Amino acid sequence: MIKKAILASVGICLVGLVFFGRDAFSYFRTTAGRVTDSVRSSVPLDFEIDRARRMVKELVPDIRKNMHVIAKEEVEVEQLKKQINHTEARLEKERTELVRLKNDLGSGDKLFHYAGRDYTQVQVKTDLANRFERYKTTDATLASLKDIHQAREHSLAAAREKLEGMLVAKRKLEVEVENLEARLKMVEAAQTTSDYAFDDSRLSRVKELITDLRTRLDVAERLTSTEGAFHGEIPLSESAGGNIVEEVNEYLHLDDTGNKVAEAAPPSAG
Repeated sequence: MIKKAILASVGICLVGLVFFGRDAFSYFRTTAGRVTDSVRSSVPLDFEIDRARRMVKELVPDIRKNMHVIAKEEVEVEQLKKQINHTEARLEKERTELVRLKNDLGSGDKLFHYAGRDYTQVQVKTDLANRFERYKTTDATLASLKDIHQAREHSLAAAREKLEGMLVAKRKLEVEVENLEARLKMVEAAQTTSDYAFDDSRLSRVKELITDLRTRLDVAERLTSTEGAFHGEIPLSESAGGNIVEEVNEYLHLDDTGNKVAEAAPPSAG
């Protein structure tokens, strides 16, 4: 059946190319659409329901893949958070040291003692300048890490929401497939209980024969009643038609002058 439909559509398309030229493509698309609809409608419902169930199951690998991506992102976001915490702690330590060196230089001393060693004012200024540049770089890095962490947190939240939507949609589709299967079983059960195979073909033939015979007899009687008039036969009995005035008077119990005649009393039972 499907093969015949496809062959027919190909034939129609070839005819369209010959007779309609540039418009043939529109005929081809229309024909292809009809063939697709015809093929789809010819597929059994139970087969389509099984196909839908299989397609729902095929969502599982995609869901697992997304879950793996989310889990990996969660680990990396946690690592980034730890890096931020470590950078903040180091930055706070560097800030404390910068403040100490700055205050020491502000004291006006020429020699400074740190960790068992002596340093000149020039050495302390140079060290303070280097520490300050490093601090500014670390501070900028920390700001970038926080921006990255915030962006990845938002992305992770969106991914989690999308995954939850997929899970909800999958559960909903599973329920819908089960409902479709239940409805199909109800329809099949109803068809099984209502479609009794009564063989009434013989009864129909008898009724048709009787109707045909009745019609033929009616036609034969009509022909018989009309054939005499066409043959011009001599009537053997007198016409039933008489004096209409006498018939009216008799029926209405009137005399010739139109007066009502008293009806004779019915004979007594004694």
